[in-house]
Amino acid sequence: MIRVAKKIGFHGWNDFKDAFLKEQDYLHNHFVQTDANLPFTENDSILTIAQKIASLEQETISDTLSLLEHKELQKATDLLYQSKQIKIFTSNANLLISQDFALKMRRIKKQTSVAETIGEHVYEAYSTDKNTCVLMISYTGENEMLKRILPILKAQGATIIVLTGIGDNTLAKFSNCHLRLATREKLYSKIGSYTTSTSVSYLLDILYSTVFAKNYQKNMAHLIAIGEEYDNRTSTSPVMHENNSPKIQVTDAIIPN
Repeated sequence: MIRVAKKIGFHGWNDFKDAFLKEQDYLHNHFVQTDANLPFTENDSILTIAQKIASLEQETISDTLSLLEHKELQKATDLLYQSKQIKIFTSNANLLISQDFALKMRRIKKQTSVAETIGEHVYEAYSTDKNTCVLMISYTGENEMLKRILPILKAQGATIIVLTGIGDNTLAKFSNCHLRLATREKLYSKIGSYTTSTSVSYLLDILYSTVFAKNYQKNMAHLIAIGEEYDNRTSTSPVMHENNSPKIQVTDAIIPN
């Protein structure tokens, strides 16, 4: 048993047993109300569908939060914050979700890009170095393209954060940090990738927020200063109106150059 446990990447039998029991607890204690694959039926009204999707996404966020470990989240935050370049490797719908994260990170001066040109991932991997933090997103953790560039990234000295489903998988095994996605969907027998997309989006929002918080006042001042200068939008809704007396006091020490 010990040899088997070590062969699949665990330190020993007790390590394997703890991981197995934790996974079983997760599988039996979450998503008890909603089927992530078929969250609504053909006979549901449109408002019932709306209610069920809202419930599904709320459950997904709670589920993802339950999988977060402080140590791994702190490590991911530090790796992103300390890096000079952030590069994201993923595929399909996750490319679109990642673009929003990259945009927000660039707005606080964190150079972030998404490798999205088909056939260029190997070249993108070779452009990384020890100052690069790579984010890899894959529900299964067994995406062939990502597995292909994994040894390149390691050889280049890049640090690697992976977002994958629970369980033992290749990307998690060779990463510096592993954040787990809600894992309730089948591969293709489903209406849509509701929980995966929600879970990815939520984790990326968390990572942006924890990096932002590292220099909260400076980042807030930077965004406000640019907004005051260039954002000329108007709205009839009082909720959107900017306060002439900002709640955050911008001092000379934190005004961006």
